[in-house]
Amino acid sequence: MSPQTLTITIDPAAAAAPFEQVRTQIADRARDGGLPVGYKLPTVRGLAEDLGLAANTVAKAYRALEADGVIETRGRNGSFIAAAGEAADKEAAAAAESYARRVRRLGLDHGAALAAVEDALRATYRADA
Repeated sequence: MSPQTLTITIDPAAAAAPFEQVRTQIADRARDGGLPVGYKLPTVRGLAEDLGLAANTVAKAYRALEADGVIETRGRNGSFIAAAGEAADKEAAAAAESYARRVRRLGLDHGAALAAVEDALRATYRADA
């Protein structure tokens, strides 16, 4: 597969909703460089037709990707892969800092705060598997 090809497979039997499958596959390809920064994504309607999905399903995936900083929409010019790695790292750092401040105000010690994060990560990543 060439690095500039967008191939998405929807598994109707998967636990993840179709919009989440679209979101995850695009995010993963952007993160691993399979879709380079600046790559123009298909239109919502075009990708929906290719995948046999409703346009609203693909639009929901694109909105989530944009909220995560993976893609940027430039009005009528379309949607493009953004510099997602940097945006994701910055957002994760900000969320971690906010969490650390909050649990300290709640009186949790370092060990309890770390255990809560590890439990949440295990539950979240297990749910994604």
